[in-house]
Amino acid sequence: MIRAVSTVPVVVITARDDDDQIVRTLDAGADDYVVKPLSARQVDARVRAVLRRARPADAGAAVMVGALRVEPASRVATLGGRELDLNRKEFDLLHALAARAGRVVTKRQLLAEVWDQPYGGGDKTVDVHLSWLRKKLGETAARPCYLRTVHGVGVRLVDPDAVSAGRDESAP
Repeated sequence: MIRAVSTVPVVVITARDDDDQIVRTLDAGADDYVVKPLSARQVDARVRAVLRRARPADAGAAVMVGALRVEPASRVATLGGRELDLNRKEFDLLHALAARAGRVVTKRQLLAEVWDQPYGGGDKTVDVHLSWLRKKLGETAARPCYLRTVHGVGVRLVDPDAVSAGRDESAP
């Protein structure tokens, strides 16, 4: 069930050492399977290893979308060279959208990634944070620039210059 909504790393720690159970669990999506007894140091090392494999190689790379620059390593976002004053969730939301620039991201995906709510939650939470983010980007829902709502689906972050020039290859 977790794999249906998330890519969060999964380490199974259990006393079951049946070969068939281990294979079924790994085939079902677990990243590691550890049989007890084991030391806390071993668990720590296995979790670090799984997290290393789960982290994209360019997770810290800056993302540019038009005049918008999002730098996850320093948690700084700038628009036209001016630093945006974003709170933690606003930055996480902007980064999640920038990492998928041009593609539609559903509210459920955003709830899972930004709010750690893989089974849903309040869509209004996403709407409110998008509203705050729009304001800080100097736009409104009625006059969008970077954040484009795809009604009934989600939202996508676009380069407004590419859209106005008719070069938005990501448009549905």
